[in-house]
Amino acid sequence: MKKVLSPKHTLISTQHYPWRIHPSTRTPISHRHKAIIGIGGNIGDVSRRFEHLFWFLKRSNSVTIIETTPLLQNPPFGFINQNDFHNALLLIHTSLTPKKLLMYLLHVEKKFGRKRSMPNAPRTLDLDIIFYNNIKIDSKELTIPHPQWIYRDSVLIPLSLMKGQS
Repeated sequence: MKKVLSPKHTLISTQHYPWRIHPSTRTPISHRHKAIIGIGGNIGDVSRRFEHLFWFLKRSNSVTIIETTPLLQNPPFGFINQNDFHNALLLIHTSLTPKKLLMYLLHVEKKFGRKRSMPNAPRTLDLDIIFYNNIKIDSKELTIPHPQWIYRDSVLIPLSLMKGQS
Protein backbone atom coordinates (compact mmCIF):
# COMPACT_ATOMS: atom_id res chain seq x y z
CA MET A 1 0.00 0.00 0.00
CA LYS A 2 1.30 3.47 -0.89
CA LYS A 3 0.38 6.84 0.54
CA VAL A 4 1.73 9.97 -1.14
CA LEU A 5 2.72 12.55 1.49
CA SER A 6 4.16 15.13 -0.93
CA PRO A 7 5.63 15.17 -4.44
CA LYS A 8 8.94 14.00 -2.91
CA HIS A 9 7.74 11.60 -0.19
CA THR A 10 5.69 8.41 -0.37
CA LEU A 11 4.96 5.99 2.48
CA ILE A 12 4.98 2.32 1.55
CA SER A 13 3.58 -0.45 3.77
CA THR A 14 4.85 -4.00 3.36
CA GLN A 15 4.45 -7.20 5.33
CA HIS A 16 6.80 -6.12 8.15
CA TYR A 17 7.02 -2.35 7.67
CA PRO A 18 5.29 -1.16 9.81
CA TRP A 19 5.36 -3.89 12.43
CA ARG A 20 5.30 -3.98 16.23
CA ILE A 21 6.14 -6.80 18.62
CA HIS A 22 3.17 -8.22 20.49
CA PRO A 23 2.98 -6.58 23.96
CA SER A 24 3.07 -9.93 25.76
CA THR A 25 6.35 -10.95 24.11
CA ARG A 26 9.30 -10.82 26.45
CA THR A 27 12.70 -9.74 25.23
CA PRO A 28 15.83 -11.40 26.61
CA ILE A 29 16.83 -9.83 29.92
CA SER A 30 20.31 -9.23 28.50
CA HIS A 31 18.80 -6.95 25.84
CA ARG A 32 18.53 -4.01 28.20
CA HIS A 33 19.69 -1.30 25.79
CA LYS A 34 17.34 0.48 23.40
CA ALA A 35 18.42 1.82 20.00
CA ILE A 36 16.78 3.29 16.94
CA ILE A 37 18.42 2.15 13.74
CA GLY A 38 17.95 3.91 10.42
CA ILE A 39 17.83 1.65 7.38
CA GLY A 40 18.10 2.75 3.78
CA GLY A 41 18.89 1.62 0.28
CA ASN A 42 18.33 2.44 -3.36
CA ILE A 43 19.86 -0.40 -5.41
CA GLY A 44 17.69 -3.26 -6.64
CA ASP A 45 14.52 -4.48 -4.92
CA VAL A 46 14.94 -2.54 -1.68
CA SER A 47 11.54 -3.53 -0.22
CA ARG A 48 12.40 -7.19 -0.64
CA ARG A 49 15.87 -6.65 0.85
CA PHE A 50 14.30 -4.95 3.88
CA GLU A 51 12.04 -8.00 4.36
CA HIS A 52 15.14 -10.21 4.27
CA LEU A 53 16.81 -7.86 6.77
CA PHE A 54 13.79 -8.13 9.06
CA TRP A 55 14.04 -11.93 9.13
CA PHE A 56 17.83 -11.86 9.46
CA LEU A 57 17.56 -9.61 12.53
CA LYS A 58 14.65 -11.63 13.95
CA ARG A 59 16.96 -14.70 13.99
CA SER A 60 19.82 -12.73 15.57
CA ASN A 61 20.84 -13.28 19.18
CA SER A 62 22.27 -9.75 19.28
CA VAL A 63 19.08 -7.72 18.78
CA THR A 64 15.32 -7.94 19.27
CA ILE A 65 13.14 -5.93 16.91
CA ILE A 66 10.47 -4.07 18.87
CA GLU A 67 8.99 -1.90 16.12
CA THR A 68 9.46 -0.95 12.48
CA THR A 69 8.07 2.02 10.58
CA PRO A 70 6.59 2.12 7.08
CA LEU A 71 9.10 2.62 4.29
CA LEU A 72 9.60 6.17 3.11
CA GLN A 73 10.46 6.67 -0.54
CA ASN A 74 12.37 9.93 -0.78
CA PRO A 75 14.91 11.66 -3.04
CA PRO A 76 18.65 11.25 -2.50
CA PHE A 77 20.76 14.04 -1.02
CA GLY A 78 24.42 14.85 -1.49
CA PHE A 79 25.03 12.93 -4.71
CA ILE A 80 21.63 13.41 -6.37
CA ASN A 81 22.19 11.61 -9.70
CA GLN A 82 20.81 8.30 -8.40
CA ASN A 83 17.53 6.49 -7.67
CA ASP A 84 15.23 7.50 -4.84
CA PHE A 85 15.94 5.91 -1.48
CA HIS A 86 13.69 3.77 0.65
CA ASN A 87 14.20 4.40 4.37
CA ALA A 88 12.68 3.17 7.61
CA LEU A 89 13.48 3.02 11.31
CA LEU A 90 13.82 0.02 13.59
CA LEU A 91 13.41 0.21 17.34
CA ILE A 92 15.51 -2.59 18.82
CA HIS A 93 16.58 -3.88 22.18
CA THR A 94 20.15 -5.19 22.37
CA SER A 95 22.83 -6.44 24.71
CA LEU A 96 25.55 -4.86 22.55
CA THR A 97 27.46 -1.74 23.54
CA PRO A 98 27.26 1.15 21.04
CA LYS A 99 30.62 0.29 19.43
CA LYS A 100 29.80 -3.41 19.24
CA LEU A 101 26.40 -2.57 17.75
CA LEU A 102 28.16 -0.44 15.13
CA MET A 103 30.49 -3.34 14.28
CA TYR A 104 27.51 -5.70 14.05
CA LEU A 105 25.62 -3.32 11.73
CA LEU A 106 28.68 -2.89 9.48
CA HIS A 107 28.91 -6.69 9.26
CA VAL A 108 25.21 -6.89 8.31
CA GLU A 109 25.66 -4.20 5.64
CA LYS A 110 28.53 -6.17 4.13
CA LYS A 111 26.50 -9.40 4.25
CA PHE A 112 23.76 -7.61 2.27
CA GLY A 113 26.21 -6.46 -0.42
CA ARG A 114 27.11 -2.93 0.72
CA LYS A 115 30.06 -1.42 -1.17
CA ARG A 116 31.53 1.90 -0.08
CA SER A 117 32.70 3.84 -3.14
CA MET A 118 32.10 7.49 -2.11
CA PRO A 119 29.99 9.47 0.36
CA ASN A 120 26.24 9.38 -0.38
CA ALA A 121 26.74 6.80 -3.15
CA PRO A 122 23.98 4.40 -4.20
CA ARG A 123 23.81 1.43 -1.84
CA THR A 124 22.12 -1.89 -1.27
CA LEU A 125 21.78 -1.32 2.47
CA ASP A 126 22.74 1.44 4.87
CA LEU A 127 22.36 0.95 8.63
CA ASP A 128 22.87 3.88 11.02
CA ILE A 129 22.55 4.12 14.78
CA ILE A 130 20.29 7.15 15.20
CA PHE A 131 19.84 6.91 18.99
CA TYR A 132 21.15 4.55 21.67
CA ASN A 133 19.46 4.80 25.07
CA ASN A 134 19.73 8.47 25.98
CA ILE A 135 23.50 8.68 25.63
CA LYS A 136 25.73 10.96 23.61
CA ILE A 137 28.98 9.79 22.05
CA ASP A 138 31.30 11.88 19.91
CA SER A 139 34.33 9.87 18.88
CA LYS A 140 36.24 9.31 15.66
CA GLU A 141 34.43 5.99 15.09
CA LEU A 142 30.94 6.82 16.28
CA THR A 143 28.65 9.78 16.94
CA ILE A 144 25.36 9.28 18.79
CA PRO A 145 22.82 10.69 18.24
CA HIS A 146 23.48 10.49 14.50
CA PRO A 147 24.83 13.96 13.64
CA GLN A 148 22.45 14.61 10.73
CA TRP A 149 19.22 13.06 12.02
CA ILE A 150 17.48 16.36 12.71
CA TYR A 151 17.96 17.48 9.08
CA ARG A 152 16.79 14.32 7.34
CA ASP A 153 13.21 13.65 6.30
CA SER A 154 14.34 10.01 6.00
CA VAL A 155 14.54 10.01 9.82
CA LEU A 156 12.05 12.67 10.88
CA ILE A 157 9.03 11.34 8.96
CA PRO A 158 9.41 7.69 10.08
CA LEU A 159 10.22 8.83 13.64
CA SER A 160 6.94 10.74 13.74
CA LEU A 161 5.13 7.48 12.91
CA MET A 162 6.65 5.35 15.68
CA LYS A 163 4.04 4.23 18.19
CA GLY A 164 6.31 4.21 21.18
CA GLN A 165 9.69 3.43 22.50
CA SER A 166 8.87 0.44 24.73
